[in-house]
Amino acid sequence: MAAYQCEKCGMSIGTMTCGKCSRELVHSSLTKPDGTTVHISECPDGHGKVKSPQCCGQDMTCSL
Repeated sequence: MAAYQCEKCGMSIGTMTCGKCSRELVHSSLTKPDGTTVHISECPDGHGKVKSPQCCGQDMTCSL
């Protein structure tokens, strides 16, 4: 299970699922044209992806 945690306050988010197939989203990342990476959660069946959650004004991290 991908669990995201805020490095500032410790808030965490557990399981997130796809609204179409109910499968658990998996952690991944995208590399932007400027070379920076963005953390994302995506459906393993290819139904889409979302930017990973934010807390305290920054991206939450996910340890795999």
